[in-house]
Amino acid sequence: MSYYINLSILSNKQDNPHGTERKKNVSAEARRILSLCEGRPITDDNMAREAGGRPFFPGSDMDFSISHSGNLAAVSLVTGKGLRTGCDVELVRPRKGAGKIAEELFTASEREYIGSGGGFDLTRFYHIWTLKECFLKLKGLSVFDMRGAPSFVSGEGTYTFSTAVSSPILFNLYELSGNADERYILAIVIEGTEIKQPGIRWFSQEDLSCKSIAKINAAPSPAETVSPKI
Repeated sequence: MSYYINLSILSNKQDNPHGTERKKNVSAEARRILSLCEGRPITDDNMAREAGGRPFFPGSDMDFSISHSGNLAAVSLVTGKGLRTGCDVELVRPRKGAGKIAEELFTASEREYIGSGGGFDLTRFYHIWTLKECFLKLKGLSVFDMRGAPSFVSGEGTYTFSTAVSSPILFNLYELSGNADERYILAIVIEGTEIKQPGIRWFSQEDLSCKSIAKINAAPSPAETVSPKI
């Protein structure tokens, strides 16, 4: 099997990271990465969609998930029979209504984690958001299903995955940063009977430093499940 998270950061000298043109450019960059990985130009005609709209390549053992935010494009890609993946990346920036989102969609232990420093920790908010979002993408669900997503923080102060699983699941949470005062939180997940750590590949001249924040390993056997401390 192979498992990679493929990344590309666009130049900050172009459009601002919140502009419409930048969103189009970074979306196109994600499609370019997928095309390079697949070895052919990828269009919507090459893909089919599951009932919930999740794209896939018919008859292929390759599974993928695309996300982009700010100037960063991310493509999680896994090859192997029965393997699935999901990814989400978010630029750490003030988000209107973040507190209300956490109150409505996050569990009590997750909200406690976000506020454990005496205030609302925006970076920790994005930790939870990206973990939940990559899980929803793995399962072919949408952000409207986030309220029912498992909790990623236990009452004992560890990262966790609070739902029983039939196949092993591995989450990786990263923080990416560079010289332009931009920080990103990236969460990726792989599900299947054969699990391995992802490789990281850059498809841009510039890259960002990448720090691992957490690895959450959920296994059908509780004794094999690892819940790292926060």
